[in-house]
Amino acid sequence: MSSHDIRRPFKRPAISDQQRRRELSLLRQSQNRHDAQLQARRLASTVLSLQSSSQEQQVDIQVTDELESCPEEIDDDYGHHKDSHDLRQATKLRGPDARLWFAKQLMLPEWMIDVPDKLNTDWYVFARPAGKRCFVVSSNGTTISRLRNGVLLHRFPSALPNGARTNNSKAAQSYCILDCIFHESDETYYVIDGVCWAGISLYECTAEFRFFWLNSKLAETGACDVPSTYHKYKFSALPVYNCDKEGLQTAYAGQVPYVKDGLLFYNKHAQYQTGNTPLSLVWKDEHCSQYVIDTDNKGQVQSQQQVVLELLDGGRLATSDDPPVIFGCLLGEFMQKTQLHCGDLIKFAIGEGGLVVVDSKLEKADLKYLGKSNRARAFADSYSKVLFQHAARYSPLRIEHLFASISSYVEDGNSTQDAEMAG
Repeated sequence: MSSHDIRRPFKRPAISDQQRRRELSLLRQSQNRHDAQLQARRLASTVLSLQSSSQEQQVDIQVTDELESCPEEIDDDYGHHKDSHDLRQATKLRGPDARLWFAKQLMLPEWMIDVPDKLNTDWYVFARPAGKRCFVVSSNGTTISRLRNGVLLHRFPSALPNGARTNNSKAAQSYCILDCIFHESDETYYVIDGVCWAGISLYECTAEFRFFWLNSKLAETGACDVPSTYHKYKFSALPVYNCDKEGLQTAYAGQVPYVKDGLLFYNKHAQYQTGNTPLSLVWKDEHCSQYVIDTDNKGQVQSQQQVVLELLDGGRLATSDDPPVIFGCLLGEFMQKTQLHCGDLIKFAIGEGGLVVVDSKLEKADLKYLGKSNRARAFADSYSKVLFQHAARYSPLRIEHLFASISSYVEDGNSTQDAEMAG
């Protein structure tokens, strides 16, 4: 038996339409006419001007008169609701709605439930640091970081463009927006992506270009240097690898200066797309993450999988995807008895009936009502997270499956190339 035949059993059949949605996302990005520069300027102003002090926890969004006079219309060909990009809409939001708006400005990876096609040629991989996901914005001689719900994390001087009084530029456009994870044990901001650099929008640049740009620019500014008076926290670019056998092995098993929390996969051709996207994927197992299966607030794995869904009109229970995946429907009598309202985030346990998926579509979910979710939560679980967590309990997508996909693609490609050469 050949090594090729030995590897085949490790390949898993697709259990979702994740690949189809990846192809649609790439097509949509190639057709969009998004005003990326305006989006970056609006996001930067919002991060800097959220209310502070005692009102910080409410995450009420305030903006300057200059930005309120910006054009109201932005193309919505980007694959998301228009108001997710419109700061004029965001200024009116309060509490949970403001948290939801802010969280959707980040590019949120889907969970890998199917191995992508061309994993070894079209994708990057790197080890994700454990920590707090945040936006970091430098402007007007200061630097601010905010968590994904908009709450202030740090205000500090930095070596980023316009991030401290010593490198304060008079140019209004000289600001920087980085997508980071703050790793508390070494007080380092690990940069996983970039939205804007020195006023230049990176929204419509491919991941291939963004990673190259960030690595070179961070080194130039000295932002990766040890902390000092005018540079309080260290920034660090992550080692990014081509997702071939060597790259995947290094990301998975190689040594890094931070605690790993799974692997991140980025499609090389993907732009920075706000909200959930199948062009960025997270995967984890027990070797590269302390928390593979979700735990409670004490760090204990629950006996049953728990999911958080949003209550829509008509009692429908939906994921955070766009469009949402409907898991079921609550009766009006039950909603009235439990005082549930449209927009509430509700926690359920998945019972013995589990999840029934037919032809990549959810047919049935055995849901057991537990109550309302934590108020600090911004949005419901994504469909890919629910499926990944379910598979992690019963039939996990293992590292062997990823290596097998790479191997089979290389072998198929070699055999095709040999046939063409022989002809």
